[in-house]
Amino acid sequence: MKKRPFGLVAIVFYKSFAALLLMVTSIALLLTLKNYQTLEVFSDNYTLEGKSIIIDWLLNKVLNLNPRTLVFSGIGTGVYAIVTGIEAVGLWYQKRWAHVLVLALVGISIPPEIYELIRGISPIKILVFLLNLGVFGYLFQNFPKHRK
Repeated sequence: MKKRPFGLVAIVFYKSFAALLLMVTSIALLLTLKNYQTLEVFSDNYTLEGKSIIIDWLLNKVLNLNPRTLVFSGIGTGVYAIVTGIEAVGLWYQKRWAHVLVLALVGISIPPEIYELIRGISPIKILVFLLNLGVFGYLFQNFPKHRK
């Protein structure tokens, strides 16, 4: 078995975790659409002491979305989860195309992340930005040489 650099292994785990979160989000969005009526009834009838603020906020956000937005968001998130999973597998096997794919997708996401940080700073935004910047820098610096 080929020894992989620690930085590459860390990026593979990060990408795998992101793919998992994206897939769960996609499934949740699509299930929300399927059970939209049930969710509306639940939002009118539930009583959970102490935790109702978070649930109210989440339910209001979801129930105020257009069903077509839920479909588009669910499918888009699912496709992005698959691409992120493919990135992780490609990086694990140290494929050149995976480096290019990750560099392109992370590089494209950095300007919007900067814009989001300008609009409002939060610990999660800073963490994601720093992680993506680290991934981009590491892969750019350790780009695989062309094998002849």
